Amino acid sequence: MNAADVARYLKEHPDFLAEHGELFTQLTVPHPHGGQAISLAERQLHALRDKIRLLEGKLSELIRFGEENDEIGEKVHRLTLALLEAEDYETLRHALFENLRDDFSVPSIALRIWNSVLTREGEDFAAVSEAMRFFAGDMRHPYCGAPVNLEVLEWFGADSAHVRSVALIPLRRDAQTFGLLALGSQENERFYPEMGTLYVSRIGDIVASALRRQLG
Repeated sequence: MNAADVARYLKEHPDFLAEHGELFTQLTVPHPHGGQAISLAERQLHALRDKIRLLEGKLSELIRFGEENDEIGEKVHRLTLALLEAEDYETLRHALFENLRDDFSVPSIALRIWNSVLTREGEDFAAVSEAMRFFAGDMRHPYCGAPVNLEVLEWFGADSAHVRSVALIPLRRDAQTFGLLALGSQENERFYPEMGTLYVSRIGDIVASALRRQLG
């Protein structure tokens, strides 16, 4: 009889060890974290402790993610209230940029709006290339990653030389894209392709709704 036969016998007779409990103390196996021999019962305790530590680690990670999501949700809530309270475009813009910088720690922000009934002076309404409009219109989700679009990079002005990652958020009225909110960071991994975009998308929806109310 070889080891495979023993293993198969134990599987076929699950009550064997229950009926021969003394084997747990008589048989020994190597310690999982050392060379000395320990009983099967002690080895089972070590296995359970390792499993508990693994579960505790996963629970701590879930709690941390939950706390981070709660914090981001609170920031989005504050941004929403600030935009709702804005009585004109200038106040709205100030609230948007201030919240993104202070609450979300985004150092570089740019906004471009087109196809608006109401146009204004200023960089937010500066001409945007047709290629950029098509690019924004084709976006199904916010783009997060390296600043590969040179036109967008120029929107950051003096900060453009230091921007290493961006989040590009399309602004839509129903199915029509009428603008783009660009966030830039000096950190390569601040905005990256694999990051979740749930809250980024929600910020885009909130900003687009607030802008539609102001611009018509």
